[in-house]
Amino acid sequence: MAKQMKAALGKGLGALITMDDLNTGGSSSINEIELSKIVPNPDQPRRDFDEESLDELAASIKALGLVQPITLRETEKDKYQIISGERRYRASLKAGLKTVPAYVKKASDENVMEMALIENIQREDLNAIEIALAFQTLIELYKLTQEKLSERIGKKRATIANFLRLLKLPAEIQMGLKDKRIDMGHAKLLLSLEDASDQLMVYEQIVEYNYSVRKTEEIIRALTEESVPEQQPQAPAHKKQAKTPDDYQLLKKHLSDFFSSKVAFNMNDKGVGKITIPFTSPEDLERIIQLFDSIKRV
Repeated sequence: MAKQMKAALGKGLGALITMDDLNTGGSSSINEIELSKIVPNPDQPRRDFDEESLDELAASIKALGLVQPITLRETEKDKYQIISGERRYRASLKAGLKTVPAYVKKASDENVMEMALIENIQREDLNAIEIALAFQTLIELYKLTQEKLSERIGKKRATIANFLRLLKLPAEIQMGLKDKRIDMGHAKLLLSLEDASDQLMVYEQIVEYNYSVRKTEEIIRALTEESVPEQQPQAPAHKKQAKTPDDYQLLKKHLSDFFSSKVAFNMNDKGVGKITIPFTSPEDLERIIQLFDSIKRV
């Protein structure tokens, strides 16, 4: 036994592990498949592959071999498509391997995407937007309800709904979530704001000042409380309250855009009112003051 172990040490880590008898519940035994016969799955949920991380994995594979097999399906004679393990496939190419250990499964297009999604989620390889897009694709492609998708992939319906809501955020915020400038906790709070300009304003502050989820919650609470219209005294029944002219609504929008804040503009029927510019932090107040200073210098 010691002699066999000693001989195996010179052949890489794979020689220490007997893989021929392993299976994955319906898959074949592990086979050595030529990389030239493998193609990625165009519908795979993972879109981003960090090059530095791939280089590190490639260096490890070059030194030790690919320890964890990838999972494939045979699309035609001697042609295979990746179900899961594209990152390992790409790193193996970088490492200069000619073959990789792989399970070969029989799977439909629908099952391939489900398996790839589940495998990536379990390994935490997907960002929140990739997960949301994968959920949306499965629902649209296979005419599934959220409830049905929940049953098939073993995720709570509420979890699926929360991810799908992320796709309603402005594109800039989705990219920030994808690039990990903000996390899921921030995104959920931003969704509580109805106005996209408010979402973007708070998002920019989170990124600039590295606000925590708790701080973001305080900012949004202050913002939503500020936006609640003040209780106006009831006008006598015989008097009609004058409506704010369209020009004032346009002015309100211009002010909100200029200050990047939800400016409140209130006016009564006599033309008396006030303009309120809310701020969400000392830094935000400083920004607004600087804008006033720039106006003075013009």
